[in-house]
Amino acid sequence: MPFFPWHRGLKVTYGLVSRNGVISYASSFDTIGPLAKSAADIAIILNIIAGNDPLDSTSVEKDLPDYTLFLGKDIAGKKIGLPKEFFAEGLDPEVEKIIKQAVEKLISLGAQVEEMSLPMTDYAIATYYIIAKAEASSNLARYDGLRYGRSQLKTNNEKLKAKEEIRNLVDLYFQNRTEAFGDEAKRSIMMGTHTLSSGYHDAYYKKAAQVRTLIKKEYENAFESFDILLTPVSPFPAFKIGEKIDDPLSMYLADADTVPINPAGVPAMSIPAGLTASGLPVGMQLIGPHFGEGKIIEVADAFQRATDFHLKKPKI
Repeated sequence: MPFFPWHRGLKVTYGLVSRNGVISYASSFDTIGPLAKSAADIAIILNIIAGNDPLDSTSVEKDLPDYTLFLGKDIAGKKIGLPKEFFAEGLDPEVEKIIKQAVEKLISLGAQVEEMSLPMTDYAIATYYIIAKAEASSNLARYDGLRYGRSQLKTNNEKLKAKEEIRNLVDLYFQNRTEAFGDEAKRSIMMGTHTLSSGYHDAYYKKAAQVRTLIKKEYENAFESFDILLTPVSPFPAFKIGEKIDDPLSMYLADADTVPINPAGVPAMSIPAGLTASGLPVGMQLIGPHFGEGKIIEVADAFQRATDFHLKKPKI
């Protein structure tokens, strides 16, 4: 899932870390990744949590490197791509300025930076939310208050009032799901159920799955020419808590720079790149090829050894 601009977080390749025990949201997107104070800490954590788990059939059986071996490396000659779609209209000027300053720092460390294009980016948000909401709708259907989730059935020590209100199974479902699910969960169920319904499945879900394949292929092609891709984490600085709570569409658009990583299935790390004039955090996203977490850690660590943004704290 997307990160806030000041997280030092790694979204891993799908299947690198076991999801056993996690409540499923969108099963084909869900990943487990570390949040830490630095790229070095993330490498240490990843060594512990990555690898195959017999209790999770989606976890990979693959020989994995020691991720701490990617620390302290010289990044001279590393090829970094800047997807122009992430630097288009809508990007806050201060965010753009800070990200470009970070790019200049990487160039000073010997990296080769070049603008490139990922045209399918324009379809990534719609693709992600159609598939994610459909899968969320299916996954959340199990929380009916009988087998899983909150139950309105009271203990014997309580009055029978609640039982009188529940006249049948439908009443039980309604009460459990109305009170236990928040607005976003309900929104996900409604959107997902709609896209999976008869007459809409082919128009929405099937089409989104096809576009997802094209997005994945586009990233695979990009990494034939580049070691790492670099983008902002968010097109604008952090907003106030609750500021966009009544505008779900605006909240979804806040994920414009991080959402494409999910249908592509590639890993990405969010690291601090600087602060705005008002002290708000701005994050830089480093994207790697499938199972290229080591490459991401290598570049992130080099940047953090040359700067101190990861040691600063935004004003609260």
